[in-house]
Amino acid sequence: MTETRTYEVRTYGCQMNVHDSERLSGLLEDAGYVRATAGEQADVVVFNTCAVRENADNRLYGNLGHLRPIKMAHEGMQIAVGGCMAQKDQGEILRRAPWVDVVFGTHNIGSLPVLLERARIAQEAQVEIKDSLETFPSTLPTRRESPYAAWVAISVGCNNTCTFCIVPSLRGKEKDRRPGDILQEVRTLVGQGVLEVTLLGQNVNTYGVEFGDRLAFGKLLRACGDIEGLERVRFTSPHPAAFTDDVIDAMAETPNVMHQLHMPLQSGSDRVLKAMRRSYRASRYLGILDRVRAVMPDAAISTDIIVGFPGETEADFQETLDVVRASRFANAFTFQYSIRAGTPAATMDGQVPKEVVQERYERLVAVQEEISWQENKRQHGRVLEVLIAEGEGRKDDATRRLSGRAPDNRLVHVAAVEARPGDMVTAEVTYAAPHHLVADKVVSVRRTRAGDAWEARMSAPPAPKGVSLGMPTIGRPAPSAAVTCG
Repeated sequence: MTETRTYEVRTYGCQMNVHDSERLSGLLEDAGYVRATAGEQADVVVFNTCAVRENADNRLYGNLGHLRPIKMAHEGMQIAVGGCMAQKDQGEILRRAPWVDVVFGTHNIGSLPVLLERARIAQEAQVEIKDSLETFPSTLPTRRESPYAAWVAISVGCNNTCTFCIVPSLRGKEKDRRPGDILQEVRTLVGQGVLEVTLLGQNVNTYGVEFGDRLAFGKLLRACGDIEGLERVRFTSPHPAAFTDDVIDAMAETPNVMHQLHMPLQSGSDRVLKAMRRSYRASRYLGILDRVRAVMPDAAISTDIIVGFPGETEADFQETLDVVRASRFANAFTFQYSIRAGTPAATMDGQVPKEVVQERYERLVAVQEEISWQENKRQHGRVLEVLIAEGEGRKDDATRRLSGRAPDNRLVHVAAVEARPGDMVTAEVTYAAPHHLVADKVVSVRRTRAGDAWEARMSAPPAPKGVSLGMPTIGRPAPSAAVTCG
């Protein structure tokens, strides 16, 4: 290419979408595109969409409308829409936004560069929606964001039929990668400087269903423990119905598997769980937590909860509050139920009025905020090794602090020291807030390979126009941003 085109990927939704966006960026750079710099109008804007979050469609079409005059003013600019909304709406996107150039689905993200070129040459929109997975995403090129932590997809799709969820119809049935392929990817990442990986799946602990090994996930965790240089292993999100004791044992007995568990509850009412087609009950959920804490007393547990599911009564909601109080979650991602077209719940009787949902939501948040604060206060005086994250950190008045994650994934702000993103700072917790800890008593700083990789990247000269970076860089999972279905 004599003049390389620039790109921007905008991501909405769960960690699976974040992981897919790394692949989309890698594909574009492999095809010769260069990432647009901050403030620069990209030649190609890609929307990787979500169909689960509330008002997802309004957000997409609002953004597309905003880009229309910009595209009219920039000759040759292209817009592509992919992800779950594209899989669901397909031709509807071009009807509502005919200035879009490419629409592609969740099963064929590898087609994006070809579709963009076809649209450019033919001067007409290209729509390609596959009904089944074309290429497992992890086999595609990747452009990751930072050098110390990475997502590793072990499966895609979902075999459950939760009545509130549209994911199975958009992502398809569960497809599992072979263990050897997963472990080879992890080893490659570690060789590039990665210290932490998060194993990713819609229902990560059902891994192995496709090749008939129900103990495969626990075995995979243990195998990760044998990879030299891999310091932290996490996973998200497991389904309570499939959560087995061998996974608990693997977590407890594998030193680099973190004592952290994100496991969706959704509701504490057995009646509501049945209506949701969640194949467990509150007693089973609490039993799992009891067994986890029996062998890992320091485990931090988080969850997802939906408030106001159709038919939910005040008594049902009180049962949810009871389970929340008993569970002692470190934090919870709470959602107000809203209708998703195409799901069984959308046409159920007993849709709860918006004002009732809002009031219950506020009560739930208040209860969980108090629990989170109490649980964080219990961390006071603990000495934690914090993996420093990229970014400026936190400023309290004149005090600048670095930010990172403890082994249990709590957000920690540590006193400013000479540490790079990817380095480890060991410090004593001196203050607790509901959503973070402060650790101002620094014990030590450990420079790491990940910090070296970050420093090398920061000192590298920028790629000139017309040259693709082609970097297999490593993305940092966003532990609090969004969660996969489970």
